[in-house]
Amino acid sequence: MRALSRFPGNLIRRLRGPDERLGVRLLVTAAVCAVATVPFAFVLVLVEAHWGPLHRADRSAAESLHRAALDHPAWVTVLRFLTNGLWSPTVMRLLVAAVVGWLLYRRAWRLAAWAAATSALSSMVGVMVKTAVERARPQLPDPVAHAPGYSFPSGHAMTATTSCGVLLLVLLPLVPRGLRALPWAAAVISVVGVGYTRVALGVHWASDVVGGWLLGLAVLAATTAAFQTWRQEAGLAHTSPAQGLEPELDTPHTDPEPALHLGHRPPPPAAEDDSRP
Repeated sequence: MRALSRFPGNLIRRLRGPDERLGVRLLVTAAVCAVATVPFAFVLVLVEAHWGPLHRADRSAAESLHRAALDHPAWVTVLRFLTNGLWSPTVMRLLVAAVVGWLLYRRAWRLAAWAAATSALSSMVGVMVKTAVERARPQLPDPVAHAPGYSFPSGHAMTATTSCGVLLLVLLPLVPRGLRALPWAAAVISVVGVGYTRVALGVHWASDVVGGWLLGLAVLAATTAAFQTWRQEAGLAHTSPAQGLEPELDTPHTDPEPALHLGHRPPPPAAEDDSRP
């Protein structure tokens, strides 16, 4: 009965401690996830509503780039190499898989789980949205390329966004501060370049590419926010994108991930034994 009478007070004290902080962090994470999806949802609504200005812009971009492709066959060969080789979803996922393997070797378990989960979630969400929207791909005269499946959002653009984001956030701590602009530039060029190749080859509308970028960013923002909550509950500081997700990775021979104790206080120190022999 005494324990039962103390229950409300104990619960209130506990909710004001670590559990309250965890609840606030989870609420912030949920808010970040919701906000991150707003730009994509806006584009999705315009696509589903067949908004006239968007349709005309898509058609104009597709026809203009298609004429340029027909006039420059050698350029089409370059575009095919980039979209089906260097920047293909398979290559992007293999790069992420290699980084996951390296993180496991470094015993960065949570960071490896985040990278793998982000890549897998990106693929699943992309397929589900494509199936739900069922947008047809462009139908152009004398097409220079073909692609199966539905059009919105662009899987290539979405995979490039999430994969480059994962590579950046994991590997940035290993790059000297003075050179960190280079990987950022490489990531931006890759993401934008992938989108350009898909429209230039006539296999996607421009709005498909924009949708892929925005949905990829939304997935990346959601998983990153969740990881930051995970990290803070482990007693580590919040980081910015400029630092990478785990700056501790640049310190060799250290464990970047201390043990995680969600919502639990550390055990009290053992009582001293004052007895004499």
